[in-house]
Amino acid sequence: MWKAMNLDSSPKGTSPAMAAFPRSLSSMAASVGGLAVLLVIASLLLVSYPIGSTVRGYFYGIDSSRQVDLLIFEGNQNSIDLHHGSNLDVVDKDSSLGLDLKGPISLGGINNNSVNVIDSQSEFNLQESTTGTREEGQTSPKGGSVALSVKENDADKGSEESSSDAASADSKSGAKSDISAVPSNASKTGSDDSGCDLFQGSWFYDSMGPLYTNNTCPVLTQMQNCQGNGRPDKEYENWRWKPSQCDLPRFDAKKFLELMRGKTIAFIGDSVARNQMESMLCLLWQAKAPKNRGNKKMQRYFFSSTSTTVVRIWSSWLVHQTPESIDFAPKGVVKLHLDAPDEQFMEFIPNFDVIVLSSGHWFAKQSVYVLNNEIVGGQLWWPDRSRPMKVNNVEAFGISVETILTSIATHPNFTGLTILRTYSPDHYEGGAWNTGGSCTGKEKPLAPGKLVENGFTEIMHKKQITGFDRAIKKATNKSKLKLMDITESFGYRHDGHPGPYRSLDPNKLTKRGPDGKPPPQDCLHWCMPGPVDIWNELVLEIIRRDFEANQNSST
Repeated sequence: MWKAMNLDSSPKGTSPAMAAFPRSLSSMAASVGGLAVLLVIASLLLVSYPIGSTVRGYFYGIDSSRQVDLLIFEGNQNSIDLHHGSNLDVVDKDSSLGLDLKGPISLGGINNNSVNVIDSQSEFNLQESTTGTREEGQTSPKGGSVALSVKENDADKGSEESSSDAASADSKSGAKSDISAVPSNASKTGSDDSGCDLFQGSWFYDSMGPLYTNNTCPVLTQMQNCQGNGRPDKEYENWRWKPSQCDLPRFDAKKFLELMRGKTIAFIGDSVARNQMESMLCLLWQAKAPKNRGNKKMQRYFFSSTSTTVVRIWSSWLVHQTPESIDFAPKGVVKLHLDAPDEQFMEFIPNFDVIVLSSGHWFAKQSVYVLNNEIVGGQLWWPDRSRPMKVNNVEAFGISVETILTSIATHPNFTGLTILRTYSPDHYEGGAWNTGGSCTGKEKPLAPGKLVENGFTEIMHKKQITGFDRAIKKATNKSKLKLMDITESFGYRHDGHPGPYRSLDPNKLTKRGPDGKPPPQDCLHWCMPGPVDIWNELVLEIIRRDFEANQNSST
């Protein structure tokens, strides 16, 4: 073989070509022929094994032959976490947040049948209804014509529930089903009119799983970190909502940030508002990591790539509150001025482009109701039984909804979009949160015909709709009010709550005791990942429709 020459050592003025030994013609022909053969072989390999799919397999852990089984919507591939099946690390965070509601809340489930409106003169004692368990005859399976389409059967996985009721039996079956045709009696006044109704549809099992895991989101509150807290099942993460007449795309973080370029979205309300805001951050975090710019008045996360801000402001009742004494109500107990909005966040709303409101559950807590500076009622507080109450907690909730929405819709400096998410159903079965209610062992959505009646949830939802409709009629500014009616559809998701898996405590109780008593648990807030992420898919779709409608009207 010829010894390679160092071109740098060539005599000055001599070209490298002249310094090299000449090759024979036959050697050059052989070299060219070999190169041609290599090019042909390489071309054949590229046709059989495209570089794109190989690279995609390395980076995403999938190949083109497996993608046919996945439900991929256009534009969301880059934001999907395809490693959700990996072992999860326990995220240990300091958190002083326990179950936010120290007062009683409603029982579980709702149904489609209309219920009688409970006015302020009703003999139905709403105070007692929120603290005691229901009688046997008050909780009955809901009959309906909801179809069940079985997609796949798994082995029986068992259940922690000792109850033999039909709903528990369904949770143990392992059937992956389409729970379809969930109707709604609520008025859709002010809801999205373009496109199909987003709130009538069915739950279906999506094998792709969630877009994030509990250890890929650094802002997840430990109480909602169900996998990190030891929950053994994961299928509750995979169920998604499908409107009857159209598709609801998977959440696309890049699309959301682009839609909200230079804009601010604010989640205002109770701990369920926090739950939804953290879900939004977890979804967006998979595309971009925000900067924390919060302060004592509000949580605030800024996405510099699009100058998008996500805000959360605490407001448990959404109306003005004070501990000061009023008339015969002493100092200390909370006084709610039902006709005045909460000024703690109203001062900020001109800075917001989208507002998502959450309220309702705190109206089961002790409070005094004030209208026109007069005490008109109370919840878990009424010192003089001989004096009739004019307003109970359900009526107070309806008034508060009308007050806050009217205040936003008549604000001279607000022109944005307000989304009222309807009452979030809890699933304490067999009692309230503090009287033996439980959602332990629920692993799948409720089956057709197994939705239990909950008069309290029904009437709270109805009062909320009434307050919304009244505010629509009073609107004077250029802002828009949209109704995001999730109450009935999420009544099916008794599997999506933390249950007993609400803390890292290794010694926590997770099963019923020998006496059948359930462990302490949270059947109000939602696991993350979990059903709460669907709320933000709906928010994205509502925003998209509204923004596109605005663009069309301006052209």
